[in-house]
Amino acid sequence: MILYEYPFNERIRTYLRLEQLFRRLAELMQRSHPLDHHYAIQTIFEIMDVASRADMKSDVLKDIDRQKLQLNGYRGNPAISEQALDGVIAQLDSCFTQLSQLSGKTGQALTENDWLMSIRSRVGIPGGTCEFDLPSYFDWQHHTVEQRRADLQRWTSTLEPLAASIGLLIKMLRDSGSAQKVVAPGGQFQQNLPQGRTFQLLRLRINATSGLIPEISGNRLIVSVRLMRQGADDRLHPAREDAAFELTLCA
Repeated sequence: MILYEYPFNERIRTYLRLEQLFRRLAELMQRSHPLDHHYAIQTIFEIMDVASRADMKSDVLKDIDRQKLQLNGYRGNPAISEQALDGVIAQLDSCFTQLSQLSGKTGQALTENDWLMSIRSRVGIPGGTCEFDLPSYFDWQHHTVEQRRADLQRWTSTLEPLAASIGLLIKMLRDSGSAQKVVAPGGQFQQNLPQGRTFQLLRLRINATSGLIPEISGNRLIVSVRLMRQGADDRLHPAREDAAFELTLCA
């Protein structure tokens, strides 16, 4: 099965982008080749670019507060485990504390590192990080794996509170939805969304062997899915057959 996700607002779109970047960064840091660590540094810069919005940190803190308020409303409900509830709220409290203690924008401490910023100024230029442009960076790439990895962990430490907070918020959002199996007649599917609920994320699972690619669009009132198939000309063409997939709406 292939999972596709479609955010209904810009805030969740930004969270998903950051989550993807943090996953890539973690994967690249575990590897040992200097080229992998080069792309790890480049990913750090991408995270800084995405998270540099002035209201980024405040948005995440507000979302954590909102989740805590909602969870506290479940206290006394016999269907809810108080122990599990306390555990999740403790995680939210920890994320809130660590993130709020960071001064300035996410990654601001890294902007004060002249060495890293010299790489950042060149990394967008094709071939701009060659040894004749950045000899000190070329030397760093010849350090031992342990030295390079320790540097990467030191640089990313200021990003970890944001990574943990977004990871927890996205997990809770995904867990809020219930999957339903639907059919797209002739490759087309539409569904009116229930009134009184604001959905933030759509999740779609489709069989990988079907060769079908969903094009998703939606707003607070309706969601639409058009199934496509990649042809021999490398272009996407509408699929005309009936097809089933799994749909989850997360509020």
